[in-house]
Amino acid sequence: MALVVQKYGGTSVGTIDKIRNVAQRVARTHDDGNDVVVIVSAMSGETNKLVAMANEMCEFPSEREYDVLVSTGEQVTIALLAMCLQSMGYKAKSYLGHQIPIITDSASSKARIKEIGQDNIRQDLAGGSIVVVAGFQGIDAEGNITTMGRGGSDTSAVAVAAALKADVCEIYTDVDGVYTTDPRIAEDASKIEKITYDEMLEMASLGAKILQIRSVEFAKKYGVVLHVRSSFNDNPGTLVIKEDSEMETVLVSGVTYSKDEAKVSVLQIPDKPGIAASIFSPLSDASISVDVIIQNISTKGLTDITFTVPRTDLKKTLKIVEETAQKIGAGGVTSDEKVAKVSIVGVGMRSHSGVASKMFSTLSAEGINIQMISTSEIKVSCVIDDKYAELAVRVLHEAFELGSKKD
Repeated sequence: MALVVQKYGGTSVGTIDKIRNVAQRVARTHDDGNDVVVIVSAMSGETNKLVAMANEMCEFPSEREYDVLVSTGEQVTIALLAMCLQSMGYKAKSYLGHQIPIITDSASSKARIKEIGQDNIRQDLAGGSIVVVAGFQGIDAEGNITTMGRGGSDTSAVAVAAALKADVCEIYTDVDGVYTTDPRIAEDASKIEKITYDEMLEMASLGAKILQIRSVEFAKKYGVVLHVRSSFNDNPGTLVIKEDSEMETVLVSGVTYSKDEAKVSVLQIPDKPGIAASIFSPLSDASISVDVIIQNISTKGLTDITFTVPRTDLKKTLKIVEETAQKIGAGGVTSDEKVAKVSIVGVGMRSHSGVASKMFSTLSAEGINIQMISTSEIKVSCVIDDKYAELAVRVLHEAFELGSKKD
């Protein structure tokens, strides 16, 4: 008998019929002799509706009440799924985050999990029940409801799997695994059979929308085996696991892209110690994530710094940076929101040379200018004009022979 944690996203539970489909899948897993814990998101679109109501009610809603409101979507789905399983003759019990309890810090709308109670879940499993848990939510030390941000149900599922030492955590979504790139852009994109935690972390951070970054970090830290699968078919999905020697033989595992990028340049900055910190510390304090950073060679004691931020944060970024620029005596600030980031990812890069040069020459052959470059052991990212993003993905996918026709 195995202990299986299953997570179903909003598209998987978007209608009553889809919830019935999920119940049947859960029941089959239970019938196979497994203990089953199910984590579910709110029905597709419900969280957006709740957020819209909060914003309509007032411009700056209380963070505490915001969490109280948006956490209600999952309460609907856990109750409906438990009802459906009970109507099919199974013992099932639903739990909200605070009933487990899932203890978090007090950072409203971006809470981090500190501890997960096991007694209630283990007692129900021992009694033959299927346990259904609301994802995305928890409770802090003061008894306030907290939420973990968009995609937080993935993190809930992996954290519960880690706490219970589950044999596998199955993440069900509307795609049947992780692909070498977006199939909507490259028709020959192929499904990846298995991928390392590090590769999945890079792909998630670089634009792939399959898994939330924090959930992969949790899985890597606690060694939770993830299985990304479709809730609409029985095809095997993609395993996210520890790296093995066989994985290093694959040079590049995938090509990702993100159009949610903006570029900011601070010009003619005095080149002296502490200047970079004076620019980036206020952005960090405002919870703005800075990605690619380039600093030019100093000329006559002045330099330029260019960096990227999420496009949705550009307006806030410019306000902060322009104030900083005046304080440090910079020459000015410019921005460009018509940029995109395209990346190649693969653990094989650690032991193979020439990967970056092949990427650069491939883009050059298509007349695509590279504005910025960022690298790590297992990825190379290029910032380019956003109108070339899809072309860049297709030519890189072909250059590294990732298409299913080449398997």
